[in-house]
Amino acid sequence: MKIRVGSRESSLAVIQSEMLMDAIRRYDDSIELELVTMKTKGDRILDRNLDKIGGKGLFIKELEIALVEERVDLTVHCVKDMTMDVPEELPILAVSEREDPRDALILPEGVDYLDLSKPVGCSSNRRIVQFQKMYPQARFVPMRGNIQTRLAKLDSGEYAATMLAVAGLKRAGLEHRISRIFEPEEMVPACGQGVLAVQGRAGQKASFLKKFADIDAWRACLCERSFVRTLGGGCTEPIAAYARTEGDRIFLTGLNLDAQGKPFTRSIEAAAPTDADCIALGRELALAMK
Repeated sequence: MKIRVGSRESSLAVIQSEMLMDAIRRYDDSIELELVTMKTKGDRILDRNLDKIGGKGLFIKELEIALVEERVDLTVHCVKDMTMDVPEELPILAVSEREDPRDALILPEGVDYLDLSKPVGCSSNRRIVQFQKMYPQARFVPMRGNIQTRLAKLDSGEYAATMLAVAGLKRAGLEHRISRIFEPEEMVPACGQGVLAVQGRAGQKASFLKKFADIDAWRACLCERSFVRTLGGGCTEPIAAYARTEGDRIFLTGLNLDAQGKPFTRSIEAAAPTDADCIALGRELALAMK
């Protein structure tokens, strides 16, 4: 049996795809695996914000086409990069255990204080509105690219700081660059942040994903994506949700903007033993915050 795994060609994407391949080998080391990398439109266009060029779906479109054309058998994505409406013919087959979901503040190398006389490099509206609530004097300029590109831009001396997902920094071996971690109460993470998704074709057998799949992360993502979908948010709006499970209970915090455009949060908890319960909980909180 041979499985071709499709991935963006960035170093972090390759690391994440190799995590999936290692899990498949642990299930059955006789399975032949091939990594197929490609550059997506989201990787090629770095001079404009994602909301100006089509949203984060640009990171996965080429990979979805490769699945449809059967050039690859599986693709690996960060859940936070996936659109809210996944094509029925290309379902999410499994999600990984969740890495640290929080956001991190990164200062230029060798700098130990936040100098807000310079702008913060950030293209995430979600991060911007929450950071500005903590630091009203902060200014922002767009910053896109892979982790290494953003760190190089930051270290050039033009920026006060940037913000990145702790999960990506850990997977890339760059945890030492973290200057401060924002707790979810301070900065609600992006929907699905820290979780990897495996996308495949409808009807595809996926027993080989047993060592990769995590039920708690799956339930959390169902809650979070239901919340964002109900509010009509995509990947670029400052709408977010973070869920965590304890036993058969799930705790969900949502982020939305009020009538004045200011961010506010609200939390809810319930027993959520089924997928339908998780989806209903996300919808309930979203409607309460609409």
